[in-house]
Amino acid sequence: MHQPEIYQSRRLKLSEQIRSKTGGGIAIISTAPEVARNRDSEFPYRHDSDFFYLTGFEEPGATLVLVAEGKSFQSHLFCRPKDIEREIWDGIRLGPDAAPAFLGVDFAYSNLELDTKLGELLSQNDAVYLRLAQSTEDDRRLRNWMEQVRKQSRSGINPPTQFHDVDALIHEMRLFKDVHEIDIMKRAAAISARAHIRAMQACRPGMHEYQLEAELLHEFRYHGSQSVAYNSIVATGPNACILHYRAGNSVLQDGDLCLIDAGCELDSYASDITRTFPVNGKFTGPQRALYDITLQAQEAAIVHTRPGNTFIQPHEAAVKVLTQGLLDEKLLKLAELGSLENAIETGAYRRFYMHRTSHWLGMDVHDVGSYREASTQTDKPWRILQPNMALTIEPGLYIRPAEDIPESFWNIGIRIEDDALVTASGCELISRGVPVKAEEIEALMRK
Repeated sequence: MHQPEIYQSRRLKLSEQIRSKTGGGIAIISTAPEVARNRDSEFPYRHDSDFFYLTGFEEPGATLVLVAEGKSFQSHLFCRPKDIEREIWDGIRLGPDAAPAFLGVDFAYSNLELDTKLGELLSQNDAVYLRLAQSTEDDRRLRNWMEQVRKQSRSGINPPTQFHDVDALIHEMRLFKDVHEIDIMKRAAAISARAHIRAMQACRPGMHEYQLEAELLHEFRYHGSQSVAYNSIVATGPNACILHYRAGNSVLQDGDLCLIDAGCELDSYASDITRTFPVNGKFTGPQRALYDITLQAQEAAIVHTRPGNTFIQPHEAAVKVLTQGLLDEKLLKLAELGSLENAIETGAYRRFYMHRTSHWLGMDVHDVGSYREASTQTDKPWRILQPNMALTIEPGLYIRPAEDIPESFWNIGIRIEDDALVTASGCELISRGVPVKAEEIEALMRK
């Protein structure tokens, strides 16, 4: 059920920020364009996240214009006009007549009127908030709108003189999830957890990676998600050491691990879960040793994911555990490095762990929001975690073949990832509907 009041409140909050910064102004946010897949078809359409965050409107060809003047605030939506012939082929359009009541905007027009109306609205405002340097097409359209205003100069109308980045304002808002968003993200995580369980239970030596991907996709769609949140990673054997590997036609071999990094998108919000499990349902000794190290690293990061800590502290906690584990298993040589601290300081662990432990999560799988605090310092401090921020916690270890590595560890790739919501006292893992402990995974696969 569409809830226009949610989006109205977000538009009002953005307008208040514009008033506080420049006394008023106009904000222009367009949705994403349709993209051709080949000569006569398009990729499945996905709206722009910022635009949807402010409107809840999913159709292409739309632009939102917010005008904040003094104490007044107006919202203008430009959308595709009703067209019976095109609707027979492509689906029903909302249309400008129905948009105000359904979306809670003040005014709505055909998008064919956008260029004319923007010239009028820009002439009434000195400050413009838009996406700076987003695309050549956006720049072209802005030049066209500005030219229309300049032509009115003899009538005493001056064009805007201030241009500001609207993304920075919207992305700061999106960094903090409201109750509506948290509910959707929890449901998305639950669907994705069920999909991972399905893949684990379906897994057998001799299957192809793409067959496990099919199990994931079935579960996503069957439970109502509209899409994957990102291209699913289903990586067996050496493929698990490729961070952004796509599910391919490799055969799952008895004795290998399989790493699945997959999440669905539900009502425009992403989930992001990674599990690593043995193809035959039983970890080998080296696999289990590295798996337990990775899980301990995640647990250390979880403890440090709490209000008042910085964004980087969970990563530092995970690195410490991972590095000590690599030393214990002699994949890093203490005699060469001297100490755990030196192994961390010199970055020796990066040979086996080369990415950070977290990223923001929300409407985009790598969601928006600054990882650094706003500061005048040259070296801006890391962001302080606060309640209602959402992020992943995903340490990993990736052991490629090398002369100084025992062969029993070759081609072991492990990542464990969960979605976390920062709470008042710590964090809540919203994706633990799928087992994470090695013995739990083995028990699940025995079923």
